[in-house]
Amino acid sequence: MIAFSNINKQYGKQLIFVEASFQLNPGEKVGLVGPNGAGKTTLFRLITGEESADDGDVTVPKKLTIGYFRQDVEEMQGRSVLDEAIAGSGRVGDLHHELESLLRDMEDPDKADQMDETLARFGEVQQEYEHLGGYTLEAQAREVLHGLGFPDVQIDGDVGALSGGWKMRVALARVLLGRPDVLLMDEPTNHLDLESIIWLEQFLKSLQSTLLMTSHDREFMNRIVNKIVEIDGGEIIAYSGNYDFYERERAIREANQQAAFARQQAMLAKEQRFIERFKTHAAKAAQVQSRIKSLDKIEKIELPKKRQVVKFEFRVPARSGDQVAMVEGVSKSYGERSIYDDFSMTIRRGERWAVMGKNGAGKSTLLKMIAGTLTPDAGGIRLGASLRMGYFAQQSLDILDSDLTVIDQLQKDFPRDGLGSLRSLAGAFQFSGDDVEKKISMLSGGEKSRLAMARMLYDPPNFLVLDEPTNHLDLATKEMLVEALKDFEGTMIFVSHDRVFLRGLGSRVLELGGETGTDKSPRLYPGSYVEYVQALGHEAPGIYS
Repeated sequence: MIAFSNINKQYGKQLIFVEASFQLNPGEKVGLVGPNGAGKTTLFRLITGEESADDGDVTVPKKLTIGYFRQDVEEMQGRSVLDEAIAGSGRVGDLHHELESLLRDMEDPDKADQMDETLARFGEVQQEYEHLGGYTLEAQAREVLHGLGFPDVQIDGDVGALSGGWKMRVALARVLLGRPDVLLMDEPTNHLDLESIIWLEQFLKSLQSTLLMTSHDREFMNRIVNKIVEIDGGEIIAYSGNYDFYERERAIREANQQAAFARQQAMLAKEQRFIERFKTHAAKAAQVQSRIKSLDKIEKIELPKKRQVVKFEFRVPARSGDQVAMVEGVSKSYGERSIYDDFSMTIRRGERWAVMGKNGAGKSTLLKMIAGTLTPDAGGIRLGASLRMGYFAQQSLDILDSDLTVIDQLQKDFPRDGLGSLRSLAGAFQFSGDDVEKKISMLSGGEKSRLAMARMLYDPPNFLVLDEPTNHLDLATKEMLVEALKDFEGTMIFVSHDRVFLRGLGSRVLELGGETGTDKSPRLYPGSYVEYVQALGHEAPGIYS
């Protein structure tokens, strides 16, 4: 059991925890929530011992093993993906790598004179390795890496050749293989596709470890956690139940606190009126003094902390022609790997196409070809009449001016609009208060993504091409975006791994990769994402319920 007792923690003038208490019990699966900067990462670091409390006690049993998946991944190179993943599996991982080293020593002619010692050590290590189940470790590692989307060729390849997003998956595999007593996870679904997220859900549900995690994926949280811990304003408050239960319970608590505040304010006003009325009356002097003392002793109820998400109504785009984009006999290959072969589809006005498929199926490739940033090998794409396209992808961040602040960028983009309107736009995408004065060069990747999305949707085009638009958005902002886009009168084609986004907006589904391993042809499903799931019995290609 991990326990926090009356913890105080601050950075400079910023109070993070004020006499906060919290308990993490064996076997619990807990979701950690709170606004940016509330102290979620600090709580993780207090548990791991990377930081200490200013006051109070943090109790972590000495023999407890802790695995911590975080967003900042250290450099990885010089090993295969498989070996890097195995490195996280505690003692058995250490033995695995020692066995490999000893095998190399036995084959090294320069170390022939040490052969007796090497063989003796090899026997000791092998015995302990076998006792700990080490010979099943490679199979387990491959299973975890497959679940996280790695093909065999990548698993046996150099980890140093991977992109940052794929290295995050290796780091995640390493923590999962360690099977620690307590698993701390900071946004584990970032950089995962929907298939990998669904696999991870099943893995974590079956895991015996105690789990404490943050996530911006409502569905993921609901399916795994049985308790929510909220950090806000220095307090730590626990709710028994999943994320939906927490939201309902929090709303009830807020309403009750609001009502109690109103009742107390009415009582205080009444007492104050009595004091003001009779403070000069000698006959009432004792009563007046008694009431003043009573008021001083009353513990004042505070208004509940309101987390307001700024709602933003996007402008109505100009109407396009009925046929928005015609994909005609398109073929596209990367080397020997064929992604599209004589593929055709028509996107019509008002449709919202959700593009589904595993990594490498060609989701981003299709969006790039439609947006005109990638040329097909054969065939072509024709865009309809009166069309104004908005394309959002990670490359969208390159057009931001790093020398400007957030509000300067918006004023430069929309010089005819008032400051109040642009601040509302910024607020809808989580830039509030002093955040609008941040220089773009100092923004994180997630903040740049939010700013790029805000710029595109303020004066929206009539055809949106969106590649993972919800990455880096918190739950409240994501749901604001879904609600705003429900009223969008244009046309959309998008890739997303967020099921709230898919359910809320997908009116048509393009499934890439086919229903089975042998059928690789794209499937055009004429109904919504909700109907697609109901009809086919799976939430994503290759995932069956």
